[in-house]
Amino acid sequence: RTRNHGHYVCSTWGNNHFKTFDGDVYQFPGVCEYNFVSDCREAYKEFSVHIQRALNSNGHPEIQYILMKIKDIMVYLKPNLVVVDGRIVKTPYYTSGVLIENNEIYTKIYAKLGLILMWNQQDALMVELDNKFNNHTCGLCGDYNGIQIYNEFIKGDASYNSITYGNMQKISKPNAKCEDPDETQALPSCNEHRDECQKLLTSPAFADCRLRLNLEMYIQACMQDKCACNGKDDSFCLCSTISEYSRQCSHAGGRPGEWRTQTFCRKQLHKFYKDPNVSCM
Repeated sequence: RTRNHGHYVCSTWGNNHFKTFDGDVYQFPGVCEYNFVSDCREAYKEFSVHIQRALNSNGHPEIQYILMKIKDIMVYLKPNLVVVDGRIVKTPYYTSGVLIENNEIYTKIYAKLGLILMWNQQDALMVELDNKFNNHTCGLCGDYNGIQIYNEFIKGDASYNSITYGNMQKISKPNAKCEDPDETQALPSCNEHRDECQKLLTSPAFADCRLRLNLEMYIQACMQDKCACNGKDDSFCLCSTISEYSRQCSHAGGRPGEWRTQTFCRKQLHKFYKDPNVSCM
């Protein structure tokens, strides 16, 4: 079936970037627990996904945990840890219509009701939803009505900026110690990084991606990453948006080439992946 790629996937990555099901991209630096995406029909909710970010030891935002409810099953995810209904489980784990897979790189959950969740156990989370949930979702991923801006950033006569919108998705927990980000702080314009970001995202490795994705959206996100990192060139600042562009391109049916090298955004090798550059003697 053909599908408009932007309308099926909601994701968050890197320096607090979010892309809604309807294709809006915004930044929201909150560190409370938030509703990422939930079924918001009034009666029985089929699923909900909550996330909480915090700054890691390098000062970069990472997802600390994901709390997911599917029908009556409660799943709690942390890096290398899967807890179902209060019990730590070994993966792959299957229970009534839910399959959880977990390796050293990704946690993936497939739910028969029409949801796939994929988390890189660090900064990046992607949720793909069946279109039977059109118009029925709420949270940081938006309402999935196919129309950008409306009912997320403009509702009736009211308009919200991204910080206000994000703060509205907070899960109220009486003893939570977290500050709401300031709604009056404008994000800096980061135009001095445009050329570098454009060069990275239009490299030959991404030739098959250009017509599948909105390039400008990722250039803007990359520029904001560079700004926020104040000239630091660690892999988070350089690679998180390029990684997301590559993931989204694959998801849209594209075939990104090999863009990582030994010196640029090198993937940490895990013990069960062979290094192609080491010959077996």
